[in-house]
Amino acid sequence: MIYKFKKKPLIYTFIFICFITSIIFVYHNYGFYERPIAKVIQTDLEDSTDITDIHDNNDRLFTQHIIAEIKNGEEKGQLIHLTNKYSLSGANDQPYQKGNEVFVSFEKNTIENPQLTGNITDVKRDKYIVMVAWIFIFTLLIVGKKQGLFASISLAVNILLLSYALDIYVRTDMNLLWICGIMVILFTIISLLLVNGFNEKTYTAIIATLLGTFSSLLITYLAIWIASENGLYYEEMQYLTRPYRLIFLAGLFIGSLGAVMDVAISLSSATFELYNKNNDISVKALKASGMEIGKDIMGTMTNILFFAYISGSIPMLILYLKNYSPLGFTLSINLSLELARALAGGIGIVLTIPIGLYTSIFFIKRKRENS
Repeated sequence: MIYKFKKKPLIYTFIFICFITSIIFVYHNYGFYERPIAKVIQTDLEDSTDITDIHDNNDRLFTQHIIAEIKNGEEKGQLIHLTNKYSLSGANDQPYQKGNEVFVSFEKNTIENPQLTGNITDVKRDKYIVMVAWIFIFTLLIVGKKQGLFASISLAVNILLLSYALDIYVRTDMNLLWICGIMVILFTIISLLLVNGFNEKTYTAIIATLLGTFSSLLITYLAIWIASENGLYYEEMQYLTRPYRLIFLAGLFIGSLGAVMDVAISLSSATFELYNKNNDISVKALKASGMEIGKDIMGTMTNILFFAYISGSIPMLILYLKNYSPLGFTLSINLSLELARALAGGIGIVLTIPIGLYTSIFFIKRKRENS
């Protein structure tokens, strides 16, 4: 007990030190960037559009004349004059304010051009990303405590694994579907073992997740092959130089994993909790209760998948409809892949329910025989 009491403050202290260190770092990390960074210190606004020529208020253009201080490189400390044009819609541009940090490009000072001028190429957003990440981590820690900590660790590990896997694919000619298959196995094992520990409940969830995910991919692939991909439009992948069908299937594979894993661990936890509360519960009662729980999960998770995938297409839907594209054409072009992903995830969810239930019952029967 004393050991545990001493251990918790050490963990919290370490997390707090990491938080302070990361915040200080992102506010003073200019020297780690190769691209020049400038901090806006003054802005002047100029309206660039004649209001009488405007049909849509969002088309109205503005020009900002910006003075900024360069924060890294040989020109560190010098002032640079920038020009920024933006519209009210803010789709591909934005206004800047005093204190914003931006990446800039410029030419060296010359005798003919002693004043340093340039253009804004991007915005430095790392401090905001770090702040949001820490809010997410603290929320996990407050709600989940120990499990929240391990969930944060598993998420970080999974991000690194996915980045490494994509890097391998970009640098080599390996099959992306095989790479994602290996990643799915690693994601499942690492995530569930870290969060739930080494026990029958976790083993059940791992088996159900892998069987449900791979079965979902197989059924979806067969359906696409039989239908000869009719109804699928790959226009959003038109700039890819790699096989877009393979990349679509790989994304579908990874995308369905999260929902399937959630269903698997939820059903596994519920079934084992029923058994732990009443060790004499019959297998028939476990099956009936598990199927009822699975039906409730199935309805909500299928809707979650649908809304999660469709929400990303809303900007393109609005763009097409604003340009007077027919409704049927707009929906088919923008939603065919998203609906396919949602349906594939839904298949995985439905398959995972009986797989997870019967796998749980198998471990429970074995536990009864050994006790």
